[in-house]
Amino acid sequence: MSTTPKLAAVGSKKKSWPDDRLVRGCVKGDQDAWSVLIDRYKNLIFSIPIKYGFTREDAADVFQAVCVDLLRELPRLREVKALPKWLIQISVHTCLRRRRDQELVAGGGDEMDTLLDAEQALPEDRLHEIEQEQALRNTVNKLPSRCQELVRMLFYESPTRPYAEIAAELGLAVGSIGFIRGRCLEKLRRSLVHAGFQ
Repeated sequence: MSTTPKLAAVGSKKKSWPDDRLVRGCVKGDQDAWSVLIDRYKNLIFSIPIKYGFTREDAADVFQAVCVDLLRELPRLREVKALPKWLIQISVHTCLRRRRDQELVAGGGDEMDTLLDAEQALPEDRLHEIEQEQALRNTVNKLPSRCQELVRMLFYESPTRPYAEIAAELGLAVGSIGFIRGRCLEKLRRSLVHAGFQ
């Protein structure tokens, strides 16, 4: 008898865990907690090399390097609420190292110029933007599952799908999409206000 559905249910339950509980699970070697933590922050980590103009392949390499750093350093993390900012900083530093290595291999710059660039690595407004993007992702992930699916289909996909296609996939009447969309966006708005978004 397969235990896959049971494992999926355990992983699904842990998706609602707060970061501090996930981190404790990861430190104790809980693979499900690790999977959920990576799933929660994968878009944050991957977005940074993309913002720096790396190819998807290079961004994937940066992602892997950051995950290795996360696995190694997580037991030393003192403040779990600082995890998103810490991941941003690790991702930025990994991008800068990779960029420096690429420039040195290509002979396109000297090490002193690269080190000076590193000091101005991430402007404060860009850091704030990245933190807000992650806060929005976290808030969407806390919505009821139907709202999560609907928000992702309506606002995360490009090109946007027609209501008829979304209704068919979600098993809803086409005429109800606008109403449900409004309710879901109101829940999202309230959650964002509660989380401190202005």
